[in-house]
Amino acid sequence: MKKSVVSKEYQKLQKEIIELQEQWRTSLDPDCVRPNLDKAAMEAGVPVTALAAIDFDISLFLQWIEDIGGLLSKYQPEIETSMQSVKNLLDEETAKRWIDEAFAFNYIYFKSFAEENDLDGWIPQFVAETVLRPYLQLTAAKVQDEIHQGVHGAGCPVCGEPVRLAQLEGEGKKVLHCPRCSAHWNDRRVACSHCGNNDHETVKILTIEGESAAQIQICEECKGYTKVIDTRQYIVKPTPAMLDLNTIHLDFVAQEHGYKSAGETKQTN
Repeated sequence: MKKSVVSKEYQKLQKEIIELQEQWRTSLDPDCVRPNLDKAAMEAGVPVTALAAIDFDISLFLQWIEDIGGLLSKYQPEIETSMQSVKNLLDEETAKRWIDEAFAFNYIYFKSFAEENDLDGWIPQFVAETVLRPYLQLTAAKVQDEIHQGVHGAGCPVCGEPVRLAQLEGEGKKVLHCPRCSAHWNDRRVACSHCGNNDHETVKILTIEGESAAQIQICEECKGYTKVIDTRQYIVKPTPAMLDLNTIHLDFVAQEHGYKSAGETKQTN
């Protein structure tokens, strides 16, 4: 396996974030998430979290933001002042807004929030997403036994995250994994995971020199790509979030070739 382009220090930070998120998730009352598995909605590509009843504990949410601020500041002392500003800016109503906008992938809102409050552009989105994930992961854990397939083009069937990571498991079965909520579901080995195209002439594989366990599946129809990792070759299998991070060089290669992590929707007349 090729050495990751991600620095050891950043990998360590991400491992600590994932450990913190796991602590947060296990501290939640399981009944705070009540999924509504509407079969028709799921078949239409509506993510489970969009219909789930989730009771957010705002005081806990704010505490987690303080916790993640402390962790980030440990690795990047120069942002300690910014993290203190975030803490001061977040009252209950703003925290609720952050939850809603993080759910909706509203990057524009967080960019504007950063500009209006003189924060580094990445901080609000990153922090909001980080503290939202335990709720998404709890939702995924509660419904995983019912998640077998996804709808091509709809992203993760639990949280809606665009598809970009697959693992080869068992006898070579292709299983899609969500780095955001940790849900997983099956997909056809030769199919594009974005548009469903299964024409072997237009669904191809990019191989990377020195990468025996990794390849990139690309689709000429929608210009989407999926990283496909043979984790059967791993001694220790990483979490989807860490696997996604440590294979980010594959994203760079795919994007340099003109492919996207979310395929284009084809218009029909």
